[in-house]
Amino acid sequence: MADNHPLSAEQIRQALEQWLEVEFTFIQVEDLASSIVSLPREDQDFLLGWVRRIATTNIQIAHQFALRAISQLAHMDRRMIEAWALHAMDTYDRAGSSPAFKVINELDNFAQLSHEHAAGALFEEVGGILLTFVRGLSGRHLKLEKGEAAYTDSETLFLPAVVAQMREAADNFKLCKAMVALLWAQTRYGTFRINLTEALKPYPDSDKALKQFHALETLRLEACIGRELPGLYREMQRLKTETGVSQPAGWEHYAADLARPEASVADSLRLLERVYPGATPDAVCYQGELRLDAVAASIAARIEREKILLRVKLAMEFEKQTIEIRSDAPSFDVKQIAADDRSDLPRMEITLDDAPIAPPEGVNQLLTSIFLDLGEIPPEYLVPAGPGEYDTSLFEDKTQDPDTVWQGTYHEEGASLYPEWDFGRQHYRKNWCVLREKEVKPLNDGFLQQTLDKHSGLVKHLRRTFEAMRDENRLLKREPSGDEVDIDALIEALADARDGSEMSERLFMRMHRSERNIAVMFMVDMSGSTKGWINDAERESLILLCETLELLGDRYAIYGFSGITRKRCEIFRVKSFDEPYGEMVQRRIAGISPQEYTRMGVAIRHLSTILNEVDARTKLLITLSDGKPDDYHDGYRGQYGIEDTRMALIEAKRSGIHPFCITIDTEGRDYLPHMYGAVNYTVIADVKELPLKVTDIYRRLTR
Repeated sequence: MADNHPLSAEQIRQALEQWLEVEFTFIQVEDLASSIVSLPREDQDFLLGWVRRIATTNIQIAHQFALRAISQLAHMDRRMIEAWALHAMDTYDRAGSSPAFKVINELDNFAQLSHEHAAGALFEEVGGILLTFVRGLSGRHLKLEKGEAAYTDSETLFLPAVVAQMREAADNFKLCKAMVALLWAQTRYGTFRINLTEALKPYPDSDKALKQFHALETLRLEACIGRELPGLYREMQRLKTETGVSQPAGWEHYAADLARPEASVADSLRLLERVYPGATPDAVCYQGELRLDAVAASIAARIEREKILLRVKLAMEFEKQTIEIRSDAPSFDVKQIAADDRSDLPRMEITLDDAPIAPPEGVNQLLTSIFLDLGEIPPEYLVPAGPGEYDTSLFEDKTQDPDTVWQGTYHEEGASLYPEWDFGRQHYRKNWCVLREKEVKPLNDGFLQQTLDKHSGLVKHLRRTFEAMRDENRLLKREPSGDEVDIDALIEALADARDGSEMSERLFMRMHRSERNIAVMFMVDMSGSTKGWINDAERESLILLCETLELLGDRYAIYGFSGITRKRCEIFRVKSFDEPYGEMVQRRIAGISPQEYTRMGVAIRHLSTILNEVDARTKLLITLSDGKPDDYHDGYRGQYGIEDTRMALIEAKRSGIHPFCITIDTEGRDYLPHMYGAVNYTVIADVKELPLKVTDIYRRLTR
């Protein structure tokens, strides 16, 4: 029976001294223990439990939390206190101790912050969806990034890290979408086609003029969105109504004027002269900001760049199409073909000496961008660049070498971020691991042939075995009908009947030829400890697996994993699901080599994501490893790494993946049952047996 008696001051003091490490931190806990001792046992356990959990992240934050939380227990919801503690720890992970202390000390503001966490739309979560949305719209190819507010420089749309103006999470996502749509509309429907800085100069109060112009433009752009995206327009109007924004008297006439299909930014400026003496409307919830300096800088750089790019591309196209040397200058022209729908951009047709030509790659997008800025394609843009006039390499898209990116300050650029389970905190560390996917460098050293020669007898045996698997019937037991009685099921049913329980109706068995619908992900340990025999055995195993799996037709992928610290987790692609088993895959298998450490949790999460994108009835994640989770830093050694890996495997199981581990670590029985479960691993005593055992285990797992 549980002891519900309150803890004594001495018990509390001893616990606090241990968790807060008072021997080294010199934190005074006597007064804190005296305050906690007066609480009911339930409150004591709650408070001390969170102090212990926070102390695994930062002792000082845990101490401050305890001091502040005591007074809140009587009138603050427990879930709110938990959210407060977790927010402080997340802030510590993301920004360090000072911002985390600020979270602890500004408890009064946490109600609003907690709402943001519960219902707010986080850029990290919605950015990918919204980028796909905006890329599907007409106009310039835009980027989407996190910024201080919602605004655009005409090339990139910026959204704040959190949008939480609405009560419901779904509405906050719709609000983000409305913000993106309005910012896109500014670039698409010509808000920046006029030099606004110059246009607003005559007004004495430039800030007021800018706000009023922004309000007028928002009305015009809303009408444009209403014609092209009527469903989103209705949602925008609903959001505007729910946030209670109203227009000054008389603005409905301006709205009707700007709703005309032919209305342009010039009409907004024309109406500005009328509205300027009056009141300024409140900004609507999705309006964002107009940052004219950012727009001017972006346009100035883009106009010159795109002019150069177009002239260079036309010169390259002229060289490609003209064989004979011409003394006269080529005559390029662009004809605008009006779209059927007024909301569509006109189609551009390029002609060379009045004959239509297929536009070079990327030129259509270039013409669209120039048209959006200038409203036309100026004749000087259509003069091909002369010899040596421009260096085209200056304008080519450059791809970054992953190894180079790792070395830079911005090494998280383009990487995938994954959470990690902190068993001390009993909660995830958000976006904790930075993972980058790389390709194994192929090696052509005859390893394939050496392996096939070395295991020629085994290969023949495996091929016969797997060919038989392909066509074999399966015996299904405990069926409601069948060819024979299932004796085991019958005995159990009779025993149930004697006990008075209801007998099962599933008492038969039958043969069934089933189609294989399996997808398998092989996760190969490429840590430094696999150097030597283990690496050779892993590579031989993969060669034999591929040679035999091709007979079965099972879909399979092979990835290696390694890395050093949470900031540099690496996945090495050997074979993707879509890639056939051929010479390149064989050379990559040969190129598998030991790397750094064994941070397993993030690798399991990444490969589970890939595996879950495959439509298969059975999904297996098979790990080939030589030891327990381990990393150089961040405390990943020992229980922390084991618990994170275990949680990643639980996540995989919840998503329908069956994990299994094959290891040569003879100490694996100490931790593998905890991580994988009692029957989901096997320990191979001799590394030389690995090639044979791996194929045999695969056969048993998939029968």
